[in-house]
Amino acid sequence: MNVAISPCPNDTWIFGSWILGRVPGPAARFFWHDVQELNERAAQGCFDVIKVSAAAALGLAEYHILSCGGAFGLEHGPKLVTRTPPPKHLQRIAVPGLATTAYRLLRAALGPEFEAVPTIFHAIPEMVQTGAVDAGLVIHETALIYARLGLTLALDLGQWWREVSHGLPIPLGVIAMDRKHPPEARAAVEDAIRKSLTFARSHPEAVMPLVRSLAQELDAPTLANHIAAYANDLSLDMGEAGRAALTLLGHLGTSP
Repeated sequence: MNVAISPCPNDTWIFGSWILGRVPGPAARFFWHDVQELNERAAQGCFDVIKVSAAAALGLAEYHILSCGGAFGLEHGPKLVTRTPPPKHLQRIAVPGLATTAYRLLRAALGPEFEAVPTIFHAIPEMVQTGAVDAGLVIHETALIYARLGLTLALDLGQWWREVSHGLPIPLGVIAMDRKHPPEARAAVEDAIRKSLTFARSHPEAVMPLVRSLAQELDAPTLANHIAAYANDLSLDMGEAGRAALTLLGHLGTSP
């Protein structure tokens, strides 16, 4: 079985114990890709199990969205940031991929009146700082430390979503599994994910070296904040709240 996730702290935290063989699970080979590349690979049916943006997963007919392993924001979400002082008009905005949940939320919030510039997520702050773009849509660790980078918040999409959804969690990413696998295989993968996350919570020292080795931001507080923000109880089971959030996301307008 081939499993693809991102190198971001919440993914490596959730899957780390399975990757390292600390919990039982199906025999698997693991791959790491940027979120937009994961979305593209999923559209091509490249992996048996894959982490994808929630917005992208809603359009994957050949994949089943698993009930666990995803990233749902309870307080934090993508943020639109600018340099200081901010430009008067936000015409060119760097985004972490056109299939990402962050981009869908931004289009829904701002409408079509801007040019999206697809950029790998960790390069977005520098593009904003140098003036290559008017603003940047930051995700993952960067959304938690943008002020440290000298950037100014223009729009908090986490807050915007909470108002639009009346308090639902933000469905940022989910785990999808190819429908060619039978239900018992799906159940085995979900069981491995839940055991892996539970083990990480009880034995963080076993997983953190792997998390640090793949993270973009290495300081301990940032890593801890990132994991707390995006690897929460909804990663164990999205439940009714997670499913309702996915349904609402699917109804948001996305035309460029």
